[in-house]
Amino acid sequence: MGRRMTEVLPSYVQGAWWTPESDAGAGALIVRDASTGEEVTRVSSDGLDLAGALEYARTVGHASLGALTFHQRAVLLKQFALALTQRKDELYAISARTGATKADSWVDIDGGIGVLFAYSGKGRRELPNSQVYVDGPVEPLSKDGSFLGRHVFTRLPGVAVQINAFNFPVWGALEKFAPAFLAGMPTLVKPATPTGYLAEAFVRILVESDLLPDGSLQLVSGSVPTLFDELRLGDIVGFTGSASTAAGLRSRTPSGVRFTAETDSINASVLGPDATDGTPEFDAYVRQLVTEMTTKAGQKCTAIRRAIVPAASADAVVDAVRARIDAKVVLGDPRAEGVTMGPLVSLAQRDEVLRQVRALQDAGGRIVIGSPDVPAARGADDSMGSTDGAFIAPMLLRFDDADADAVHEVEAFGPVASLLTYSTPSEAAALVARGGGSLVTSVATHDRAFAAELMGGIAASNGRVLFLDRDDARSSTGHGSPMPGLVHGGPGRAGGGEELGGIRAVLHHMQRTAVQGSPDMLTALTGVWHAGATARDDGIHPFRKSLAQLQIGDRIASASREVTLDDIETFAHFTGDTFYAHMDEQAAAANPFFPGRVAHGYLLVSWAAGLFVDPEPGPVLANYGLENLRFITPVSPGDSIRVDLTAKQITPRETDEYGEVRWDAVIRNQNDDTVATYDVLTLVEKERSAA
Repeated sequence: MGRRMTEVLPSYVQGAWWTPESDAGAGALIVRDASTGEEVTRVSSDGLDLAGALEYARTVGHASLGALTFHQRAVLLKQFALALTQRKDELYAISARTGATKADSWVDIDGGIGVLFAYSGKGRRELPNSQVYVDGPVEPLSKDGSFLGRHVFTRLPGVAVQINAFNFPVWGALEKFAPAFLAGMPTLVKPATPTGYLAEAFVRILVESDLLPDGSLQLVSGSVPTLFDELRLGDIVGFTGSASTAAGLRSRTPSGVRFTAETDSINASVLGPDATDGTPEFDAYVRQLVTEMTTKAGQKCTAIRRAIVPAASADAVVDAVRARIDAKVVLGDPRAEGVTMGPLVSLAQRDEVLRQVRALQDAGGRIVIGSPDVPAARGADDSMGSTDGAFIAPMLLRFDDADADAVHEVEAFGPVASLLTYSTPSEAAALVARGGGSLVTSVATHDRAFAAELMGGIAASNGRVLFLDRDDARSSTGHGSPMPGLVHGGPGRAGGGEELGGIRAVLHHMQRTAVQGSPDMLTALTGVWHAGATARDDGIHPFRKSLAQLQIGDRIASASREVTLDDIETFAHFTGDTFYAHMDEQAAAANPFFPGRVAHGYLLVSWAAGLFVDPEPGPVLANYGLENLRFITPVSPGDSIRVDLTAKQITPRETDEYGEVRWDAVIRNQNDDTVATYDVLTLVEKERSAA
């Protein structure tokens, strides 16, 4: 990776790698291998110009990202993902020193890369190829349509600061970086010291790829004591870590700076009363519980801390969990063959977990699986015995009193869970809620009625709820795995914030503003044509224009076509749609919505296509759908229809020779009443191909 790991860990700020002067770095913190205790690196930020780094992001970073559209940034995210994929073996080798097994590293490294791929795809599918995102429908503010309102999102002028936890140094940074980058906001990453060397490694790969826009990503290895003194309106802080630290940082956050937190929570997993021993749901529950106890050695903010099971199933759950741990869990150095669970990140973290286990014991918890004693672990040389690593065995405690405060408040952030029992769905829901707000609760049940009742009682206490049963057990992504398209966060103790959630996370890095003005002004500001704005008919059919020639507001106003009773009956018999409103005059007239027999709405849409289309081969490659179709005024035999088709939005694709055009379609009758409105979606060549 271009440096010796025992050197002081560099920061990447203001476009260059930086380390302290020798005197300033003399007091650097030593970071050790989680399995062997050997020194890996030293960490210090003494002398780093943090104010300069923040200003560099707000100026250079903001300018470089501001020159790009959403789609151009999305393409870069994919390129970042490919660059990391090409060199991910280097990251895996470094990750092993943090105590992560190959499976753990897959969650962190490939999971982080997957977030980049996911946001690249979402950015190109769900955002315009522009720099303004339009939110929601038009709000009419005048009777004649000359004054409108619209909500838009534009990027914030500051820097997105990450303060990350030690457990996922790659995924934890990239899941914040991807939506910020897509929004056009530069990022400064402050990784946790125990695993910051892995964060430095992935940042180094991205820097060496020469793909990063200037100032878009910076890294501070070490403490940032003056950070909150340097923040200002337009900046964002995204924190992941303990609830107590989050509360302290939130209190220091200056007015106008957005602060969002994703914190450790006492997550629960509920076994349904139907999921008895021998059912697929029982087996899935046990597999998931052991996985969540042992993945990353239980050092996950989404890990299961409370196993809430029916009283009648408690003994069976304990026996099954014990059997699975004995069969599947091999504790040791992740570099040793066959190891499935590594150490905690540090000796200090091991001591903290054991302290919390003692607190749970003092509150009535009985250890029924495992032991707090130092376990034997497999070394990198395949020998078994005691080591200098931060190893701890998986432990399950059982509480006879499910209402004991400590089990709902104390978190042992390691391979530790507690078993509680319940009698009724309402009791199970109340136990879940006792956690004070969680990132996730999972429920193993095939009983839909139980699931619905429990959901009503636990949803408000959780950011995510996963229902596990025989139908989805094989495809489930698991209790502890946040997905890029779904919200990650939770109320109360979980931090009260949200991350991920698809485009929601992008918009978190932007400002929503209500914009008022004329249709022409809103068209100019948003890049989306608004009804009432200027429309042009230059005599060239819009379908004869490539994206390079087409302009927002280009329109075709069609000729009229009369609808006859024969047309209606022919369409009815040809399609099989003989609904009475089209075929029975008396029944149709009795309907409060129709004057008598009326034309099919889809007949009118089909005819409208015939009225506006230009049939010759040309720049328009395909019609790929309709959106927002509404039928407004019925059409009776003898009425005539015509259509206005206006280019509403033009979205070139960055990686293809074509783009999308959204057309505003309005069908009117002979009285100029609106019959139907909808958007037509087409794929159009960027440049006209040679004949």
